[in-house]
Amino acid sequence: MATAVRQLRGALKKSSPGLRYERELWEAGASVVAGMDEVGKGAWAGPLAVGAAIVPKDRRIYKVRDSKLLTEAEREAMFDRIADWCERWSVGMASAAECDELGMSAAQKLAARRALDALGVTADRVLLDGKWDFVADGRSTMIVRGERASLSIAAASILAKVTRDRIMRTEAEHFHAYCFEENKGYPCPRHRAALQMVGPSTIHRRSWAFMDNLGWRGIRRVTPDHGQGQLFL
Repeated sequence: MATAVRQLRGALKKSSPGLRYERELWEAGASVVAGMDEVGKGAWAGPLAVGAAIVPKDRRIYKVRDSKLLTEAEREAMFDRIADWCERWSVGMASAAECDELGMSAAQKLAARRALDALGVTADRVLLDGKWDFVADGRSTMIVRGERASLSIAAASILAKVTRDRIMRTEAEHFHAYCFEENKGYPCPRHRAALQMVGPSTIHRRSWAFMDNLGWRGIRRVTPDHGQGQLFL
């Protein structure tokens, strides 16, 4: 039992993000450092969300983890604590229609720009999760598995995830068939079955390949290149 507890503590410590990357940038002269992370890229429905968080240099908060390592209840419980702790934070959105019209890469850049603009200050440097620079203006530092290494990225991931989940729970009240309150717009058997039965809603991403297999007459799969769509008959 004691060994199992030690192993669990070790695993939690290993997955606990810190301020190493933020401190390196602060010491290099970057006064304002923002961490950013996206949520909803793999969903069939709903917006793409990008969170941005500027954390304090002199106050820590505990139990912050990559949002994927926390349960929905844990994320909800931490949301207000993280929001109050951050010096500034924001979540930028790109709607399902914008994802279809622009394509996912451009939509993520749009959501990131909206998040940075909403901070109300100009970030000197931006920490991003992953290998892709979706800010692309010379300010970015990419960190593979950054939400497990950077406290500001982890905070941004939780803020973005909870914000998007709340939106999808609200959408579930208008679109009962898809069980958005449970799947948040992501693929799952019940979501797929609902699409087969009633077709896509107004917040589904109609450029995605799942549209090909619905078998519905008159449903358009939008093509991001020109936005005209292809009519399936």
